[in-house]
Amino acid sequence: MSKLTKEERDSLPDDDFGLPEKRAYPVDTKARARNAKARATQELERGLLTPAERNEIDQAADRKLQEE
Repeated sequence: MSKLTKEERDSLPDDDFGLPEKRAYPVDTKARARNAKARATQELERGLLTPAERNEIDQAADRKLQEE
């Protein structure tokens, strides 16, 4: 998985983020979607995300992972 540059991240549409209102957890590729799910679970366990936010990230990531 390659690192996103600021320009690349800024050019992504809101739909390519697990939390579009915060533009956090990019899910523009399947690799980033898997990573977002893992990071969201870790952040939930650390108390930095709510269960609702984690579910929102998981749903966005799952949509990307179901694409062919």
